[in-house]
Amino acid sequence: MCGRFVQKSERKIITEEFYILEFLNDVFISYNVAPGQNAGVIINEGKNLYSMFKWGLVPSWSRDTKTSYKMINARAETITQKPSFRSAFAARRCLVPVDGFYEWGEKGSAKVPFFIYNNTGKPFSLGGLWDTWQGPDGKLLKTFTIITTEANKSLKDIHQRMPVIVPPGKRSRWLDGNIKQKGKLLDLLDPYDGDEIGFHEVARFVNSPKNNSPECIKKVTDGTK
Repeated sequence: MCGRFVQKSERKIITEEFYILEFLNDVFISYNVAPGQNAGVIINEGKNLYSMFKWGLVPSWSRDTKTSYKMINARAETITQKPSFRSAFAARRCLVPVDGFYEWGEKGSAKVPFFIYNNTGKPFSLGGLWDTWQGPDGKLLKTFTIITTEANKSLKDIHQRMPVIVPPGKRSRWLDGNIKQKGKLLDLLDPYDGDEIGFHEVARFVNSPKNNSPECIKKVTDGTK
């Protein structure tokens, strides 16, 4: 799964890396984004837009927002089958720009957090889906989920799942709402195995979503926990 991630790239980097033509919100910075929080996402509505959506998908047909915490992730293997995801997969795909994400792996008898990142220094783009829900008061709530797939050979010893990483050359295809044939999209859901994936253990400081600072991504050294 993908349960936490980092967004720390500044506006200039986001603009250049993802060809953003309009920012609907200020660029969001967080070292410990948790489910239920707002985060920066990229959608395409004739042009690439940067906006802020809430993490935890609420389909437009939902009666309420109670299920959002159960839908922070969508499994790639069933994304075309489940009603909560299949229509969004066909028409409402997004990218979640991240500077890394966290996974908890086993170390002895304990679960320890690892920070997984792009060792080139550039942000990754995670494949996501989004939707708009209208509340009884008429207010609109925009939400998203992150798609997960099997872990690649580099990360499988940490966790059996990983988020879908869309390579730079395929981002425009993923965002193109005119592409609705699943056959043109499913290959983007395969585990990403680029050489630029790096990871290191971080302190349990990150376990609490209340902790949000560069300390979260700092590599564990002897004597730290």
